[in-house]
Amino acid sequence: MLRRLIVVAVLAAIIGGAAFWLLTAPKFVAAEALAPRNADLTKGRTMFYVGGCTSCPAIPGQEDKTRLGGGLGLKSPFGTFYAPNISPDRNDGIGAWSEAEFVTALTRGTSPDGRHYYPALPCTSYQRMRLDDVRDLFAFLKTLPAVSGKVRDHDLPFPFSVRRGLGLWKLLYVDGVPFKPDPAKSDKLNRGAYLVEGPGHCAECHSPRNLTGGIIAGQRFAGGPHPEGDDWVPNITQKGLGDWSENDIAYMLETGQTPDGDSVGGSMGAVVRNTGQLGPDDRAAVAAYIKSLPPVEGPKPPPKEPPKQ
Repeated sequence: MLRRLIVVAVLAAIIGGAAFWLLTAPKFVAAEALAPRNADLTKGRTMFYVGGCTSCPAIPGQEDKTRLGGGLGLKSPFGTFYAPNISPDRNDGIGAWSEAEFVTALTRGTSPDGRHYYPALPCTSYQRMRLDDVRDLFAFLKTLPAVSGKVRDHDLPFPFSVRRGLGLWKLLYVDGVPFKPDPAKSDKLNRGAYLVEGPGHCAECHSPRNLTGGIIAGQRFAGGPHPEGDDWVPNITQKGLGDWSENDIAYMLETGQTPDGDSVGGSMGAVVRNTGQLGPDDRAAVAAYIKSLPPVEGPKPPPKEPPKQ
């Protein structure tokens, strides 16, 4: 009887291990899925800025934000992630990547060597990007300066250091489905929705998260703790921005100035550095979509401590 139980336990372990290995397998985009085309660098530049590519991958403290050597530390409840080198350097950056490998990285969260990327790379939003836009972004990145230098490994405790387990997380949050326009809405609103939900990845910061690190769907855009834990991200639904007009939002995206005469700071300042490079039509589209978000009650920020005497 004991021998039989041992055999059953071993078989169950083998089956469980095989199931885990299959369920957590990284997904790829085949090169054959990419038909030949001429890249549009102008659209690639738009994706570069709306995607915030001068914020995290740029070398910290460097004035030239097109030098994408990485190295910025991003704190989170799971550990500290370090932004990678995504410059065209062939040894340390993405210069040796194929187009299919880049598309796979952004939309499936899989590295060229078959490892899961951590969702500090917001593939949960980038997966909504149109394929042509991802390809145009890749072409634009290749026009930027090559920067040598390896970035240090992430600083993550066990079990978060085991990348294979991310495959289970991706089953919940990464489906690879691109954005689909709503035929009942205007072109302007659809454009804004695409930019906000896809390359702009606005929900990644402006939404509270559950214990697994996934966005709480019912409170999307309703604000919450800053991912780095040192600030509070505001609610940008009509619950938080009800008094703002579309023009107010568009102007803030261009200049960083708020309707009350204040200016945005912190990580939002870096966002404005990017959105200020967009065309006025795209900023207006983003503003229209944000203004259309229904009011959602979000988490309550902690009370502010009185200034120290």
